[in-house]
Order: sequence, then C-alpha cells, then structure tokens
Amino acid sequence: MIRFSIVLLSAALLVGQLAVPAIADSEKCGEKCGKEAARDIIDTAVSAGKFKTLAAALEAADLVETLKGKGPFTVFAPTDKAFGKLPEGTVEELLKPENKEKLTAILTYHVVPGKVLAKDVVKLSEAKTVQGSKVEITAKKGKVKVNDAKVTATDIEASNGVIHVINRVILPPEKSARTEAKEVIRAAIRKGSHLYNTGHHGACADLYQETAKRLMVMSPSPLETSAHEHLRTALDHGNGMTCDDSRAWAMRRTLERMYALLAQ
Repeated sequence: MIRFSIVLLSAALLVGQLAVPAIADSEKCGEKCGKEAARDIIDTAVSAGKFKTLAAALEAADLVETLKGKGPFTVFAPTDKAFGKLPEGTVEELLKPENKEKLTAILTYHVVPGKVLAKDVVKLSEAKTVQGSKVEITAKKGKVKVNDAKVTATDIEASNGVIHVINRVILPPEKSARTEAKEVIRAAIRKGSHLYNTGHHGACADLYQETAKRLMVMSPSPLETSAHEHLRTALDHGNGMTCDDSRAWAMRRTLERMYALLAQ
C-alpha cells in the first residue's frame, strides 16, 4: 500500500488552487505541518503526528533516506486514518520483509518528482509518479482528487519538497500478466548473462529452465497454448542435454522466443 506516498504528492498540489484549505479542518495537522520549512519531508511528516503509519512503511521499504535527500519531491501523504480504511491486516502484511517490493511500489506511487504547489496542480490532469505509473488528477466544484483520494490539505512545505494530505491510500495499477512475464524474462536473461560470462554455464542453464517453468505456472497465464507446448518441449529437450553450454543457449533462445510472443 505504500506506493501511494510518492505519487499522491503531485495530485495534491493541483488541488490547492481550487480552494482546498492550506490545512483542512478534517485533518487538523496543526501549525507543525505548515511551519518548519527547514525540516525535510520525513521530519515534517513525523512532527505532524498524523503520519505514523506512513513513516513506518517508508522505513520498512528503506525509503526514509531517499525522502530525506535533496529532492525536491511532492508527496501525497495518506494519514493514519487513511491507512485505517484499508482492509484489516493489510498494513501488517505489507510491512513484512517478504512484501518489501510491493510496499515500495505503493509508497513511490504517492511521490511525484519535483516540487508541485497547489497553484500548479489545477493545471494538471495527471502526473507521473516515482513508481512509474501516472495518477489521475481531477478538480470539481473546488474539490481536488488524486485517483479516488480527496486532497484535504495542501502546500505543507519542507526543505526538500512539499506535502499534500490525502484521505485514502492510492494503489498503482496492477501489472498485466504479459507485462509481468516480460519482466521475469528480462531479469532472468540479465542474471543469466552474468552467470554465463563468468563461466557458470550450468547455473545459467538451470536459471533459464526455472524461468521457463515459472512462466508455465503463472496465473492468469500470459501465454497461449502453443507457447506452453513449446516451453514444455524445450524443457524436456534441455533435461536430456549433457552439455551445460548448449543447454544454456537452447533455453536462452526459448526465453527470447517467449519474449517476442509476449511483445506482439
């Protein structure tokens, strides 16, 4: 759920020009939020006392030092109440070490590169987040939303950017099965190339075979039946090969063929 922290920042900035109060009564961050511009984004959020869950999530995702860096950043920050709207147990699950990648994606989805103040937010219809996906920004009747989250306070300035408060955690769009499969193949070939070039031909071949098996069990499947059959044949053929060098190259060609099919 942490993706939300980085992407939301841009959208919140756009909200301010549409008469969103500098500090909304519903959030009541207090003077601690608006002053202290000498503090960075992390220290500003912590001092406000309304972003304890966000702070814990940023720490779990190893993003604290990043947001204490030079920046500038625009952060759409969900309050503790916003995190409380998530299904029971969601936050605890995201904070587990094994879910760090997912948490990072959520948090960086709340961060937008650069410092975007409220007066500029109204000029935007969308903003690209640090996570890579875009957030939708809408303004109607003086109210601004980032995706489905309402901006409740704007222009909380920090030494390395600005914070806009939102009332919900926003989630990045789910990757399609085809996109995920292509990423799996790219990662395997990148790692496999290193293994092969350092003389570990057997380990390289094993990696490629395990990647082929992973592609076959992905759900929903990104591949058509004919591609599954090709993978099964390639694995059977590879299991019968005694030369690691040849096995590595055979499986590499198979993965490249799967990538080409997915890219169509």
